[in-house]
Amino acid sequence: MGSGDRRRPGAVTVVCGLLLVVLYACGGATVERGGDGAPGAGAGTGGTSRGTAAATGLPDVGDRLRSRIPAVSGQVLAVYGDGKDSANSTVVLYTRSDGGWERVRSWRGHNGKKGWTVRHRAGDNRSPVGVFTLTDAGGVLADPGTRLPYTRSAAFAAPRSWARSHWHDFDYVIAIDYNRVKGAPPNDPTRPQGEDKGGGIWLHLDHGSGTSACVGLSRTAMEYLLRTLDPARHPVVVMGDRDALRA
Repeated sequence: MGSGDRRRPGAVTVVCGLLLVVLYACGGATVERGGDGAPGAGAGTGGTSRGTAAATGLPDVGDRLRSRIPAVSGQVLAVYGDGKDSANSTVVLYTRSDGGWERVRSWRGHNGKKGWTVRHRAGDNRSPVGVFTLTDAGGVLADPGTRLPYTRSAAFAAPRSWARSHWHDFDYVIAIDYNRVKGAPPNDPTRPQGEDKGGGIWLHLDHGSGTSACVGLSRTAMEYLLRTLDPARHPVVVMGDRDALRA
């Protein structure tokens, strides 16, 4: 239904998408309930600014997950869920410096409406705990100036059968590389580990409440991340409830 442009350094590829593919976003093929995403005026608008460098490791992230962060990664987006069964979270961007990890900016956001799980399944309304790369972006709106490959397409638009508060959920999205093909548009429905494992889990605009499995952030936060995340720095997201992150 819509045609999209996917920009990479030195190349432009045209990608066609069907509106149907949006139904695979945010936790599986049943995104129906409008439980994912958010318009720009959701919780967490603004954000706090640069902090001091961490002397060792990432704050409140234990050895188990920290060891899964690639040595080449220079940017980490940490999603600290308020609790295992909570839909509320704090999202912090860190960059690697000589002294360790430096806190750059933070925002309030939302995760799966039922909280978190280490064994995510399609339709469970919980966000997966883990470390995932961030390689691809896109949305309904034009590229705001990201260095990530960006696919613009009307196929990202949320169905108008959803509540009006969710219509702008996918104006901007950044794919979380859980059960997806890296290098493909975020709305590519391919699930390498099978449909039961879910997929289509994104960072996207926040509607002020829990999602199907994605992480919702304000428009300001999404625009900032799109302009700041750099493929050359191999960005990853470390996400989970606080107890799971510390384990």
